Amino acid sequence: MPQPDNLSSSNSTDSDPSVFFLTGIPGLEALHLWISIPFCSVFTVALLGNCTLLYVIKTEPSLHKPMFYFLTMLVVIDLVLSTTTMPKILSIFWFNSREISFNACLVQMFFLHSFSIMQSAVLLAMAFDRYVAICNPLRYTTILTNSVIAKIGLAALARAVLLVIPLPFLLSRLPYCGSHVISHCYCEHMAVVNLACANTRFNNMYGIIVALFIVGLDLMFISLSYVKILRAVLSLASKEKQFKALGTCGSHLCAILVVYTPVVLSSIIHRFGHQVTPHVHILMANFYLLFPPMMNPIVYGVKTKQIRARVLLLVQGKSF
Repeated sequence: MPQPDNLSSSNSTDSDPSVFFLTGIPGLEALHLWISIPFCSVFTVALLGNCTLLYVIKTEPSLHKPMFYFLTMLVVIDLVLSTTTMPKILSIFWFNSREISFNACLVQMFFLHSFSIMQSAVLLAMAFDRYVAICNPLRYTTILTNSVIAKIGLAALARAVLLVIPLPFLLSRLPYCGSHVISHCYCEHMAVVNLACANTRFNNMYGIIVALFIVGLDLMFISLSYVKILRAVLSLASKEKQFKALGTCGSHLCAILVVYTPVVLSSIIHRFGHQVTPHVHILMANFYLLFPPMMNPIVYGVKTKQIRARVLLLVQGKSF
C-alpha cells in the first residue's frame, strides 16, 4: 500500500517513468470503499453471465451457428475488457494499491484499446450476419462458413493490433519529468499522454483519428446493413413475417445500444461538459467498460429462446 509521501514524490522532476500512480476516482477517494460495492457486484455478474454464456454455447449443439460464434467472440472480448481493468480498480478501492509499473500500464492500455476496437468489429460482423440471414437466407450457410467466420475474427484481431500497437511505442519514447500520477482508475491512452513533458500533438491526433475511424466506419456499415435489412423486411408479405424477421435482430440491436450509448454519452460529456467535475468523467469511463460485459449476457439470455431454456436447465441442476 503506497504511503502519501510516495504520491508526493511522484510529482518530482524524475523523467524515469518506471512507476505510475492511479488516483482511482478523483474527489471521491473517501467513498472508494462504498463505490467498490456496485463495481464488484457488476464485475461478478459480468463474469458469471459471460462464463455461463460460453458454457451454454459450447455444450448446446443447436447453438453452433454463425450468429453464436460471433456472440462467443463478443463474450471473450467482454471478459478480457473486464479482467484487464477491474482487478486493479478494486485493489485501489480496497487496499489503496495505486502503484502500477510503466510496462504494466502500457500492457493494460494495449489490451483495453485493442479489445475495444475488436468489440466494434464483432458488432459489425454480427450486423453482416443478420443482413445475410434476412436478405440472402438461402445462401446463409454457404456464405458464412466456419472458415469465413474464422477469417473475420482474425481480421478483427489484426485490425485492432495494427491500430493500437503504435500507442505503447509512442508513449515509451516520451519523457515524463513531471507528475507520475494518472487521474484515472486505469491506464487510458490520453490520461498517460497528459503526463508527458514533450510535444504530444502526434499522439493526440493519432488517438483521435483512430477513434473516429473505428467508430465512424463501423457504425456507418452497421447502419447500412440495417437499412438493407429494413428494406428486405418491409417487402415481406405479412406483418407476422416482418415481426419474426425483425425479432432475430433484437438482441444485436440491444448489444449495439449497450456498447455505443455509453461511448456517445462519455464523448458528449467530455467535449461539451466543461463544467462537469472530473469524477463524473471517470465514472462515465468506468460505466463504458462495465456496462456492456454485464448487459450482453442478460440481453442474449432473455432474447434468445435456446439460451434461455438451457440456462434455466442449468440453474435447476438438470442435465442438458
